[in-house]
Amino acid sequence: MSLIKPFRGLRPAEGRAADVAAPPYDVVDRGEAKALVSGRPWSFLHISRPEIDLADDVDAYDASVYLKGRENLDRMVDEGILARDPEPCYYAYRLTMGKHVQTGVVATASVDAYDKGRIKKHEFTRPVKEDDRVRQIDTLNAQTGPVFLVYKADAVVDGILRDVTSVAADIDVTAERDAVRHELWPICRTDQVKALTAAFDAMPAIYVADGHHRSAAGSRVGNARRAANPAHTGDESYNHFLSVIFPHDQMQILDYNRVVADLNGRDKDAFLAAVAGAFDLEVSSEPVKPARSGEFGMYVDGQWYRLQIHDEHIPADEPVGRLDVSLLQNALIAPLLGVGDPRRDERIDFVGGIRGLAALEQRVDSGKWAVAFSLFPTTMQALMDVADAGEVMPPKSTWFEPKLADGLVSHVLD
Repeated sequence: MSLIKPFRGLRPAEGRAADVAAPPYDVVDRGEAKALVSGRPWSFLHISRPEIDLADDVDAYDASVYLKGRENLDRMVDEGILARDPEPCYYAYRLTMGKHVQTGVVATASVDAYDKGRIKKHEFTRPVKEDDRVRQIDTLNAQTGPVFLVYKADAVVDGILRDVTSVAADIDVTAERDAVRHELWPICRTDQVKALTAAFDAMPAIYVADGHHRSAAGSRVGNARRAANPAHTGDESYNHFLSVIFPHDQMQILDYNRVVADLNGRDKDAFLAAVAGAFDLEVSSEPVKPARSGEFGMYVDGQWYRLQIHDEHIPADEPVGRLDVSLLQNALIAPLLGVGDPRRDERIDFVGGIRGLAALEQRVDSGKWAVAFSLFPTTMQALMDVADAGEVMPPKSTWFEPKLADGLVSHVLD
């Protein structure tokens, strides 16, 4: 079975992309989603976050929420807001955020390849979130949230994308929320479709960058439908899940920073003395944005410090242990601040680098948090190294920007 496959995309009708395009379902909360759809009856948030159309006391995981999403999807199709392409295609998808540009392929990715580890993961999933995506896909009978995948840059794929994107895009919309430009080109020419399929089939692996819950849910739905279908052939659409696949050398990973609620019983001076046991500690007159791996910023009691971890705390030949998030966790956050499990401990929180260092200062200055840490971003190579080793990253290790839009193309399960 091919690693990727073209599909008949469900897309906004001509002139409707700006009405439909929406941020990913998991980057806005219920209140933000409600505000964003004000005056926008065709926003895809009515499908991806349908609880916004129900009473505020309805639980987000209630069965009525998924049914409302299906109702809204059917309505948008019936009203001609969304229409399905007549033939299977790939799509070129370009994201532009300021000076940063990345261009990838929208395709459906093989469930078999995912299950066998050829589509490689680097994160654990949470059962409640995975179950939510399974119920959403099953009820909609469609995959509407693409999985963000990465391939090691390939001359054939990149050449086809350059050719396809040399003309005006079919869809060209800039999101008001974050000023990110989204462009989409269908790739339906038989020779280009065959060349892309063959180029990806020749790759030993591709990688999940973002969307571990969506990919796991796609696998679960596919395997459940396969088991329930005595006439299963392998050609059914449920055997693949919706993906956008970008080259590794165009990725932009931002820092994913930390705040901790208290100093674990120490006063400031005692805490700083303890930190100095594992780090070189230098007072900074300005916010610290680390310039290299092993360097950290720390903000406590209105003061920034630059930290450089001692070499003896950097393990050799350990893809996970050498990550900056692991170095900080193992040398400081766990032993000094007592946060042993950052996945469950409510004394720690995480702040995406897109919010800037001022957001860390605001958290600490509010009095709710005692100390903040800025980190050097995880690299794409480090992510692939962890995935290739079959290991798992600590929680909140990567923050990818820009984000994909929901609603520009969906995968219907025939």
